[in-house]
Amino acid sequence: MIPITKPFLPPLSSYQSLVKGVFESGHLTNYGPLATQLEKEIAGLSKVPNVLLTGNGTIALQIALKAIKKRGKIITTPFSYVATSSSLVWEGYEPVFADIDPETFNLNPDSVIECMNDEIVGIVPTHCFGNACDIDAFEEISKQWEVPVIYDAAHCFGSKFKGESLFRFGTLSITSLHATKIFHSVEGGAIFSMDESIIESLSYMRNFGHFGPEGFVGLGINGKNSDFHAAMGLSILPFLDEILKVRKSQAGLYREKLSHLPVKFQAVTPYCESNHSYFPVIFESSDALTRVKESLEANGIYPRRYFYPSLNLLPYVQRKFEVPAAESISRRVLCLPLFHDLKSEEQGLICELVERNVES
Repeated sequence: MIPITKPFLPPLSSYQSLVKGVFESGHLTNYGPLATQLEKEIAGLSKVPNVLLTGNGTIALQIALKAIKKRGKIITTPFSYVATSSSLVWEGYEPVFADIDPETFNLNPDSVIECMNDEIVGIVPTHCFGNACDIDAFEEISKQWEVPVIYDAAHCFGSKFKGESLFRFGTLSITSLHATKIFHSVEGGAIFSMDESIIESLSYMRNFGHFGPEGFVGLGINGKNSDFHAAMGLSILPFLDEILKVRKSQAGLYREKLSHLPVKFQAVTPYCESNHSYFPVIFESSDALTRVKESLEANGIYPRRYFYPSLNLLPYVQRKFEVPAAESISRRVLCLPLFHDLKSEEQGLICELVERNVES
């Protein structure tokens, strides 16, 4: 069987040595030494001085949204994982779906501008599949309309824009450290900001609003992570460069073997260095996608329709939105298997089956 992805696992001895320390100290969670160390190492790697480690990427986004002091509507993308839109609704905001760029798959700034009005209190774009949004355009929109931009950078560990980590941009950025990601801590997430005051405020919210053992500064929730999870992250971090190198090579092999077929690939945003976290293929029709998907699955290969359906079509979205590019891409996109141990021979088989079934 070839799954859509498999988690990267470090040498067991590396993880065990760190876990042994957790057992010896008895400090399992509540800002243990390993969680604190992972926070610092991620901050140093990304050159973002203010980082909060969280239990997962979704809770990271939900806490980040608390930085928006006003209630109202938030413009977001219809082409992302469901957690992007569900977090907005869960936190009491009304999502307004602007359309995407059909080449980069990211939120289209021109479509965002068309949606702007006095009811908009924020913008939540996704750097889709680790590919940077038009960051310069969103910075201008943010300044002109005086609204924060919170980037859903769940896919983005290792991606860069103009040579800098994607986590350095926007009012806030969040990421996921789930086991399916390029870099993971089994379960986990993080919040990033260049603004220390914002992160300080959110740090209290991450821990029930505690200010010391007996004081409270306000409302909060349990958004912490444990030292067991941090041990996994710290064990994997030394392998990050190798992981990114292998992933880039694998993505290049897919492009090489499939480029002559009637399919499209995601266009990388100018000045972006993608981490190649996924390999999406856009077919000419949903029928072609279905043929390829069924053929792959019949041979024990399991791709994934990331992202389908378009989020504006979810049952809890009350309004109708005209987002033709997002709906078209979501009907025709299929992500092929991509993980560290995927062999070139396995990629060759996948490409052979795609070629055999892409045309009727």
